Amino acid sequence: MPAQKGKDLLLKIDDGTGLFVTIAGLRTQRLALNANTVDVTHAESAGRWRELLAGAGVRHASVSGSGIFKDEASDALARQVFFDGLIRNWQIIVPSFGIIQAPFQISALDYRGEHAAEVTFEMALESAGAVSFTAV
Repeated sequence: MPAQKGKDLLLKIDDGTGLFVTIAGLRTQRLALNANTVDVTHAESAGRWRELLAGAGVRHASVSGSGIFKDEASDALARQVFFDGLIRNWQIIVPSFGIIQAPFQISALDYRGEHAAEVTFEMALESAGAVSFTAV
C-alpha cells in the first residue's frame, strides 16, 4: 500500500437516522485496535514460558482525533451525543484499507482556542460493542 494522506482518514457518525455524516475536519487522528490476553501458564508449562488462551481476551478499539468541526451541525451533534452519554454507530474510513464500523461512546470532548486562531477540539471514542471491518 503506498503512502496515504492523513487527512483522508475520515470519522463519520450515524446521525440518528441511519445515515453516516462526517463529523469534523480532523487534523490528527489515531485508531488503536487492542486485545487483552488471558494467561494460562501453569507449573508444567514448557520451560515455564507463558501460555495464552487463544481468542479469550477482551478486544476493544479506541479512536482519538483533533481538528475543526465541519460545521455547526456536526459540532452540535457531537456535543449532544457526549452530554446524553449516547452510544452511536461510527465509521472510520481508512483509505486503501477499508472501513471499520462499531458502536462507540465519546469518552472525551475538549475544546481549545488561541487568541489569533480558530477554536479546535479533541475527541476520544471507546468501542461499546462488536467491531467490523470491510476491506475496500
